[in-house]
Amino acid sequence: MAPRWPPIHQRRGLLKMAEWTEEDAATYRAIGEVAVPRRREMMATIASLVPFETDAPFRIVEIGSGEGLLAAALLERFPRATLLGLDGSASMREAMAHRTAAFRDRVRVRSFELAQLDWWDLMHGAGLVVSSLCVHHLNDAKKQYLYKAVAERLLPGGAFLLADLLDPSHEVARRTAADVWDAAAREQAEAVGQPDLFSAFVDARWNHYRFPDPTDRPAPLLHQLVWLRHAGFPRVDCFWMFAGHVVFGGFK
Repeated sequence: MAPRWPPIHQRRGLLKMAEWTEEDAATYRAIGEVAVPRRREMMATIASLVPFETDAPFRIVEIGSGEGLLAAALLERFPRATLLGLDGSASMREAMAHRTAAFRDRVRVRSFELAQLDWWDLMHGAGLVVSSLCVHHLNDAKKQYLYKAVAERLLPGGAFLLADLLDPSHEVARRTAADVWDAAAREQAEAVGQPDLFSAFVDARWNHYRFPDPTDRPAPLLHQLVWLRHAGFPRVDCFWMFAGHVVFGGFK
């Protein structure tokens, strides 16, 4: 039976709202299989970069944990790690709690507001801070403040790993990212036998490079690597890139 799609949020059409809403969260969950190009490959890249042995005990903080896909992958790969997932959406927190229930006391989920400062100290003592498709909602100045806050609170030897949108440096690169993203969404929909997922992706205007949204504020990759260096990460790099999505970060 084909899934029932939630109403398409008008913020991706002519009427745009200023903040991410629960309707956005519902739309994302519905089209998540195609909304993120090569999502499993992206998450596997993050997991492969964690600078700890698989049996090491360490603490993970995830900024914008969503429905818990990355959290579950990390907790499965590192059976002695614990994880705190932070998300501003009640429905996403509920979805994550359900997805990670098998990990019991190794995972906690709590509410936060990305642009606020009151949650920063929750990162004290973390060996790993991760974020997937979240930090691009901050403006450039707040990104830099956040990178500094992570560097100050992360344990020596730890890592800050991000998967996010980038801001292409040239219009040709932007068009290419848009085209490749659409092609990947179509391919992923066909791979799971649900071509209507691609139609929903298009109807939702989810491709940022075709339909820029004021809540999305991606920055150029080079700028972000420089900001990480200035924040206190001596080793920074881009580890994966596809369709305008990147995995990058720094090691302390």
